[in-house]
Amino acid sequence: MAELLRFATAGSVDDGKSTLIGRLLYDSKAIFEDQLASVERTSQQMGAEYTNLALLTDGLRAEREQGITIDVAYRYFATPKRKFIIADTPGHIQYTRNMVTGASTADLALVLVDARNGIVEQSRRHAFLASLLRIPHLVVCVNKMDLVDWSEERFEEIKAEFREFATKLDVADLSFIPLSALLGDNVVERSTNMGWYEGSSLLHHLEEVHIASDRNLIDARFPVQYVLRPFSNEWHDYRGYAGTLAGGVVKPGDEVIVLPSGFTSTVRSIDTANGPVEEAFTPMSVAITLDDDIDVSRGDMICRPHNQPHVGQDIDAMVCWMSEQTTLAPRARLALKHTTRSARCLVKDMQYRLDVNTLHREHGIDALRLNEIGRVSLRTTVPLFYDEYRRNRTTGSFVLIDEAANTTVGAGMILGPTQ
Repeated sequence: MAELLRFATAGSVDDGKSTLIGRLLYDSKAIFEDQLASVERTSQQMGAEYTNLALLTDGLRAEREQGITIDVAYRYFATPKRKFIIADTPGHIQYTRNMVTGASTADLALVLVDARNGIVEQSRRHAFLASLLRIPHLVVCVNKMDLVDWSEERFEEIKAEFREFATKLDVADLSFIPLSALLGDNVVERSTNMGWYEGSSLLHHLEEVHIASDRNLIDARFPVQYVLRPFSNEWHDYRGYAGTLAGGVVKPGDEVIVLPSGFTSTVRSIDTANGPVEEAFTPMSVAITLDDDIDVSRGDMICRPHNQPHVGQDIDAMVCWMSEQTTLAPRARLALKHTTRSARCLVKDMQYRLDVNTLHREHGIDALRLNEIGRVSLRTTVPLFYDEYRRNRTTGSFVLIDEAANTTVGAGMILGPTQ
């Protein structure tokens, strides 16, 4: 089975994100003829001199009219080596929440830089957000090389400037690729115009980048989503706990503990939609049965007795506020969703707001507003079973919900227990 790579694109407006994805889909033969015909027709109606491949991802009418990306557009394609899910995220600062949403599950981020303009404020912001979201791999695509005469010197300048900025960030794997999305140089095929560049094309890099070791295979974490009790004679004794493995590896015979009860048992079997398996690892969806008949319900966590997550009601987290109607202020009460567990929470303290352009911490704040990111302390009504976000992106993240409007208003990344 081909491995799946999720990647997000980011960059300033007009850096060519949508064009790059369009070129990737077009050159890898991942679009249908009628889609291409529609794009060609729309390009002619808009008076373009060439087929505007950006139209393959900019689906909203407002996006097409303004030539910008507003919402996150997801596209799927596959090559013989890998399957891909692309999140084309917006460049404007007022769509920071969309970028956070689109990039939260990504294995890799593409940050586009216009070769003429170099590193701009938005490039820095997107690189910072990618590091904040703990995206393991960052690829800086220096686009529009055709407009700087394929200059190696210009590419090296941008590379040096970005590397200097990246020293302030937590980036594990950083790569640079010079390309022209419009003409297709170094997108799928290696460019003949940049003989000085000895690296791989973008598609080759996406196919070969090693992601298997990015997932946490050490800490076994299984948030229970649903208890399976089939009402049939064949399965009348079956009691399985269904969910998605959030970390580690689980095998039949493993000793486990169930939180919050603290009861221990042994894994009897692991079932999938395709039948039983001898081991399960993140991010598989499975049903686990135990040797002992103990009380397990939705929101509980199955893990190893000697490797347990933090259990607590007081947490510090970085929160991205996503609501236009409300602000996040001290003493605010919200619903919180963490893995399969639901709780209510109280905002105890607001420590600082982070300027996503300069990385400056602004202390003494009274609220977080739309698209702002800050460090807050929360108190939950029930204990959460969590890891720090840097250790496990699934058990370390949560969403905040306005109960009155029933809307998601914030996304959080857990830093640890309140200090």
